[in-house]
Amino acid sequence: MPAEEYPQKLRRRHGGLDLAAVRRDAVDWIWKVIDHYNFAPLTAVLSVNYLDRFLSTYELSEGKAWMTQLLAVACLSLASKMEETFVPLPLDLQVAEAKFDFEGRTIKRMELVVLGTLNWRMHAVTSCSFIDYFLHKLSDHGAPSMLACSRSSDLILSTAKGPEFVVFRPSEIAASVALAAIGECRSSVLERAASSCKYLDKERILRCYEMIQEKITMGNIVLKSAGSSISSVPQSPIGILDAATCLSQQSDDATVGSPATCYHSSSTSKRRRISRRLI
Repeated sequence: MPAEEYPQKLRRRHGGLDLAAVRRDAVDWIWKVIDHYNFAPLTAVLSVNYLDRFLSTYELSEGKAWMTQLLAVACLSLASKMEETFVPLPLDLQVAEAKFDFEGRTIKRMELVVLGTLNWRMHAVTSCSFIDYFLHKLSDHGAPSMLACSRSSDLILSTAKGPEFVVFRPSEIAASVALAAIGECRSSVLERAASSCKYLDKERILRCYEMIQEKITMGNIVLKSAGSSISSVPQSPIGILDAATCLSQQSDDATVGSPATCYHSSSTSKRRRISRRLI
């Protein structure tokens, strides 16, 4: 997670530097490149995770607009190397109306700056690490529907993009997303979500859920309806993983968000995508 004071840093200006605007510009550009290359949702979430953790500890210089784009390129490049089976060259990532054009060696140097600032901790725990657990825990029949999986993917991307969600832990976001994706937040279901992990706070989950619902009401998030067309994928762990990409393969009795589980799901997903391309 970003440093504890990061939400406050986003809300106030540092001299002439508007950190919230820096984040918004970087995330908007990352989203365009994600769409251009059809990258996986987890690549987008990881990119923003690296960006937020970097901005929370690194002091950017004022008046260097090029630094924002260079940082965005570096974060996306690192995330794509972690998650994608086809990784464009850093030079080729500079699409989607890039205002500056950086050389490959400049991007690599920035990648090293990001890696050093993050202490080379690139296997980040994100809301994607917990979402499968909560979807299975909160679904009436144990296995989430494809509609719930698809909605979860959209909601996780929306929460990653919104700066107001940086105050929540990944597990809290995942629990709130699962509630919104399934489409019910009865007190019993909320209690089930909070009691499934002793570190969760029911009030914080409810607050995050209400923020998500507010975005849905305002039209900032459009959820697929039950009649929406969703690509047919087998109702199996592999099918669910491919449909929502973000979903890990944790079992209900696994330790939620444990490093081994998160790392395993990421590498397993990547190997599976490679295997399918070779068939």
